[in-house]
Amino acid sequence: MLSRIVIHNYALIKELDIHFSKALVIITGETGAGKSILLGALNLILGSRADTSALLDKSKKCIVEAEFDLKEYDLNNFFADNELDYADHTFIRREINAEGKSRAFINDTPVNLNVLRQLALQLVDIHSQRDSLALIDATYQMHVVDAFAKNEKKISTYQQQHAVYKNAFQQLNELVEKEKVSKNNLDYLQFQLTELDAAALQYGEQEKTEQELETLNNAEEIKQQLVNAYANLNNENGLLTNMRTIVASLKSIGKYNDKFAQLAERVESCHIELKDITNEIENAEQEINFDADRIDFLNERLNLIYKLQKKHQLQTIDELITLHNKLAEEVDSISSLDAQIEKQQQLVTKEKTTLQNAAVQLSEQRAKVIPSIESKLQILLKELAMPDARLKIELQTDKENFHSNGIDEIQFLFSANKGHDFKSISKVASGGELSRVMLCLKALTAEVLQMPTMIFDEIDTGVSGEVALKVGKMMAQIAREHQVIAITHLPQIAAKGNSHLFVYKQLQNNLTTTKIKELKEEERIVEIAKMIGGDKYSQSAEANAREMMMQKN
Repeated sequence: MLSRIVIHNYALIKELDIHFSKALVIITGETGAGKSILLGALNLILGSRADTSALLDKSKKCIVEAEFDLKEYDLNNFFADNELDYADHTFIRREINAEGKSRAFINDTPVNLNVLRQLALQLVDIHSQRDSLALIDATYQMHVVDAFAKNEKKISTYQQQHAVYKNAFQQLNELVEKEKVSKNNLDYLQFQLTELDAAALQYGEQEKTEQELETLNNAEEIKQQLVNAYANLNNENGLLTNMRTIVASLKSIGKYNDKFAQLAERVESCHIELKDITNEIENAEQEINFDADRIDFLNERLNLIYKLQKKHQLQTIDELITLHNKLAEEVDSISSLDAQIEKQQQLVTKEKTTLQNAAVQLSEQRAKVIPSIESKLQILLKELAMPDARLKIELQTDKENFHSNGIDEIQFLFSANKGHDFKSISKVASGGELSRVMLCLKALTAEVLQMPTMIFDEIDTGVSGEVALKVGKMMAQIAREHQVIAITHLPQIAAKGNSHLFVYKQLQNNLTTTKIKELKEEERIVEIAKMIGGDKYSQSAEANAREMMMQKN
């Protein structure tokens, strides 16, 4: 429940420190005194957006802090999931600086507005007169039924499975679309792949082929130069003969000095290497032969490689081989699409069955609680002076049409008078009737929802007399299990409160500010008498106020 709210520099509020009691808290005040401002400050705590227009003094920041008593509510998991420190007395603070930048804190830990709003949904339910229009909204109608059915876990399970099914179905559509596009390109891809397959390209082949062709095209010159080289190395006056003579000379004087022996060894090593080179030159010369057929083959091979490179706008044979591998993968992928689609279709069917089972469980639970909602609501409507009013909840199910919350569509049908058929509540219920139906629904859902605080903002507009008395009585009943804060202009409702806060304006130093105070017993009687008869109320109005206060329970 909301225990306290402290407000600094917000709208007409310079500084307020308000304590709230349990049960039914009444807030009254003159029109324009600031009741809506108080609600606006609370909305900041609940995550609404704000700007510098909210600041009374534009040079200072606005601070709104609220204390909530959570010890009777199971909210530990929320705090743990969001890495927040839990406390039975939790503090929420909003700050808005002069530049309009806002910060939010839960127990002094900074949080974003999304986290604040998620917590707020579990702390406070605010209902104003215009919110009665939500009653004609199908989403809200479904929310009411699901609250009674305690479908929160079932809805979570369904929505998770719905996401899995949608993802599987989307992947199936993507595969089918890919197949359509790919099948159109398959012939062309296959042609390219076949052409590259036939080429049987090898890594490094181009360089080797070009080198071999260059050698064969110049075979005569190469052969002649190799013969010359061999002759200069290995004839009678050749280098090898001379080196043998040098080795012998150095060895003959090696006995006189180790240096000469070492030089002999080095020259001998060169002689061995040169002899090996001579043998390789001889072998190379014997291998070189002009071969016209081989030249033609190599030219044809290179022409094919150059043609493929030009066609595919590539520079090397390695790039052509990479292209070949990629085309092979694409063709294989397209060829296997039929199998992939069949497998994905089986998965979609499986996930759809699981989803339908989850949806049917939701639907059955809704159908189960609807008669109870209808009968309980009829009893409450009688208590609010609508003895012949009836609400019928129409549940339509389509197992093939998956919505975000199931396979059902819900419509609230309403009849206010005997002998009149049920019609959509949006078409036949007046504003006052909508307000009373909504209050009854709030009273019913309060039984099943763990909502610490409920706030009613002048939802009693359009009612008076005995009906107002019954509305107040119903609020008091709700307040037995929940903290209820009611902003009202009706004395019948104000008298039902367990505590009474009065909002008023004060002019000081040419500055008008909003103030609030808790009324004592006699002050409450005076305020209620004014609500009955105006500022110049009569003795009978005061007596009426006293009688109302005596009958508040």
